[in-house]
Amino acid sequence: MPGFLIRLAITAAGLWLAAEIVPGIVFDGAGSLLLAAFLMGIVNALFRPVVVLLTFPLTIVTFGLFLLVVNAAMFGLVALLLPGFRVSGFFAALFGWLIVSVVGWAASWFIGSRGRYEIAIVERHDR
Repeated sequence: MPGFLIRLAITAAGLWLAAEIVPGIVFDGAGSLLLAAFLMGIVNALFRPVVVLLTFPLTIVTFGLFLLVVNAAMFGLVALLLPGFRVSGFFAALFGWLIVSVVGWAASWFIGSRGRYEIAIVERHDR
């Protein structure tokens, strides 16, 4: 459970940063922000794999660039499903998704698979 809450907080932080940086991404409040982070996790877990599979031929033809469109569409789908979250267009969704992804990627360096802060201790033994 702590891992889930930490990942939810990381996604919410990425969404907040995206709303601050990208014009066209708007949240009505902190509740909408947290609900959007939760909904983004559900959409990415359930719908995104199906859409990626269905658009696989187009992804191959575009050398993977169509995945940017799929990811922006998932970001827009969350905004469509949640009344307190608005995205003004494709490029706002694309840049918003990029920011959320970079924040999640950067946080994953410090958060382990169990959702805990991990420190690696390396000991050196001289012979």
